[in-house]
Amino acid sequence: MSDATTGDGAELERLAKAAAALNRPGLPPKLSALRQTLYLKAKREPAFRFYTLYGLIARLDVLEAAWALVAANDGAPGVDGVTIAQIEAAPGGAAALVATLHEVLQSKQYRPQAVRRVLIPKPNGKQRPLGIPTVRDRVVQTAATLILGPIFEADFQACSHGYRPGRSAQDAVREVARGVEAGNTAVYDADLQAYFDSIPHDKLMQCVARRVADRSVLRLIRQWLTTPVEERDKDGRPRRHRPTQGTPQGGVISPLLANLYLHWFDVVFHRAGGPAQWAGARLVRYADDFVILARAIEPRLTTWVERTLEGWLGLTINRTKTRVVQMAPGEALDFLGYTFRYRPDQYRRVGRWYFTVEPSRGAVARLRTKLRALTASRRGYRPVIEVIAAVNRVLRGWGEYFKLGRPTPVYREVNAFVVRRIQCHLRRRSQRRCRPPAGMSEYAFITQQLGLRQLSEAPTPR
Repeated sequence: MSDATTGDGAELERLAKAAAALNRPGLPPKLSALRQTLYLKAKREPAFRFYTLYGLIARLDVLEAAWALVAANDGAPGVDGVTIAQIEAAPGGAAALVATLHEVLQSKQYRPQAVRRVLIPKPNGKQRPLGIPTVRDRVVQTAATLILGPIFEADFQACSHGYRPGRSAQDAVREVARGVEAGNTAVYDADLQAYFDSIPHDKLMQCVARRVADRSVLRLIRQWLTTPVEERDKDGRPRRHRPTQGTPQGGVISPLLANLYLHWFDVVFHRAGGPAQWAGARLVRYADDFVILARAIEPRLTTWVERTLEGWLGLTINRTKTRVVQMAPGEALDFLGYTFRYRPDQYRRVGRWYFTVEPSRGAVARLRTKLRALTASRRGYRPVIEVIAAVNRVLRGWGEYFKLGRPTPVYREVNAFVVRRIQCHLRRRSQRRCRPPAGMSEYAFITQQLGLRQLSEAPTPR
């Protein structure tokens, strides 16, 4: 067999694996096959523009699959106040909603309703605006994402890890760790100010139109971008305004569009004349969080980033949070909830340092706040088993995410904290006291008999 044939076979196998990664649990086989076909077409023909996508979005089986995904995710109601449960309980149930959406899409009479805006508290005391579309609009956006996602996924670069099938924030953390250990110890840690709310509509639509030539689909996306946003004042009165930029954080299609827009930053970063070439820099991005690693961060590189993001893409860099970190003893980098740093080796040799990845102090503080709320005095009326089950769910998810590197010291700290919280919770229950049996310690009673989960390190390779 010739080398060329071998290479072609390996490339076909790689494409087949990438297409298979698009499969989502529960999707009908016919829809999964369609998504793989779209991906392979886009991958093999990078300049191809898709002309007939609207009919695929409006297909009954695509809308049915979209409803199933929306229903499984549940979520709050939009401006109409209609919930998933109410739709399922209505005459005809979900099938009636899907049939109606199928009809209005085919007749091109679909118009999205306003987006309900709520403010979610952030760890720093500020608030994050979240836009919640109605359930019906979430179904149509999900249908569009099912069709458009594979096309854009074919273009996304290896440095991008957010909102992509088969990729995760942990993959981005691993890449940063590998980059630092490879000698790229100068890190440009960037922060974009209100990214989702500041994406220019016209430029975003140009990015979409590079792959999508179907005017009906482009009109659909622009409708979602410009749909009125409804928020309530302190007296509860609704006020609406039509956004001129941004994509609502909370919309189903927003992550895909936001990722697509910064994809072009990835492209120019790696093309000839970009920092990947003349600075030997490495880009690691998870949605709008990204770092650039190099052996040295020169003014030319920071100037290039500022000119590209602010001048070309029309975004704003938060300079109070953006900084250059030189990974050396005494310095630390926080990225995606993890801290990267060099620690002194206290066991083998004095003066020796080792590189480590561990949960950040901010991540631990947020976990403590959540655990305090679950074990607060106002929850004293709940059965102990219910409280511990809720705590275990939080610990399970947190431990699964923060399992990279060397988390053992932090795990011990969290374990001790949560045991103390449960001890206080038990002692606080004056009429429902829960005591350990004779001869059993309180710790053994809490962890063994009541079933409190303890975080334990399971080594995960970087």
